[in-house]
Amino acid sequence: MRKVVAAKLHGITVTDADLNYHGSITLDPDHCNDAGILPLEFVEIWNRASGARISTYVIYGEKGSRCCVLNGAAARTCQVGDEIIVCSSVYVEKHKIAEMKPRLLTFNRDNSIRERMFYDAGVRDDGTMTFAVREGPPGGNG
Repeated sequence: MRKVVAAKLHGITVTDADLNYHGSITLDPDHCNDAGILPLEFVEIWNRASGARISTYVIYGEKGSRCCVLNGAAARTCQVGDEIIVCSSVYVEKHKIAEMKPRLLTFNRDNSIRERMFYDAGVRDDGTMTFAVREGPPGGNG
């Protein structure tokens, strides 16, 4: 089994930090649904400003709010205004990686979605793997 990217929110801006909350990251469910991130799913968070890396779980905030709130201990790793990367992962057999099409969203500073993309891994006839970043949602509907 290999641990691979399942979904990614790239460059989302931290809108708040709540040290006294129980823990987690609060995200707009619209963003999560668009990328394929579930409530209670564990995610990696990478702070683009400081390089800090943490792991926590997702809770859904208010729909349409564009929120990105670090809670509990996670609140110590980011400042309001920092751009972060939120990445979920999954374990799959190597031969299944080419079937996956992880969704990737990039963001404007107001957390509106700038781009919708997906990762496209493939396998050549000789068994070597290929990789590309493609625009739009998988399946060409964008």
